[in-house]
Amino acid sequence: MATATRHDHFKIKIAISGAAETGHLTEEATLMAAELGREVVRQGAILVTGATTGIPLWAAKGAKEEGGTSIGISPALGEREHVEVYKLPLDYMDLIMFTGQGYSGRDILMTRSSDAVIICAGRIGTIHEFTVVFEDHKPLGILEGPWSTDDIIKEIIEKSNRASEDKAIVYDPDPKKLVEKVLKLVKDSKIEYYKTSKVT
Repeated sequence: MATATRHDHFKIKIAISGAAETGHLTEEATLMAAELGREVVRQGAILVTGATTGIPLWAAKGAKEEGGTSIGISPALGEREHVEVYKLPLDYMDLIMFTGQGYSGRDILMTRSSDAVIICAGRIGTIHEFTVVFEDHKPLGILEGPWSTDDIIKEIIEKSNRASEDKAIVYDPDPKKLVEKVLKLVKDSKIEYYKTSKVT
């Protein structure tokens, strides 16, 4: 049997979720976000972000510094609205998908367009993305650090009476180890063709 050709849609897509406004965070958060972006690329995946400032932009910057592919999912209807109304960047993204769905709709499209999501330091929008991923039972990584996001998420899970449903959630303070854990979750969830075929 001939060896199949590997198509780009087999590449794993990992979204990085985090605060667009980082004034309340230390520099460590942005540096960790950039390292997450680098690790996504080093480990063979494609980066997806909300095409915004702050943590997502730093992740996209890290991904491009490592020579990887970065996709942005914008809340705006088009490039002009993205830049002039939402005041969002165009940097460090190979492709921007303009959803016209606003932030809440963009969050859902971003998480569902990805194979997994990694949460870094965030605010309410990041918590929204977490709840969508949790409801969808999608692989989720939580970067632990000197911010409250990971503690808030743990508390939400604990008080949700659905803690038994968090089997697809992994935690780690090390970006490299966290991406490794997330990729394992994704690969374990892939269809048999992906896991067993000699796709190159």
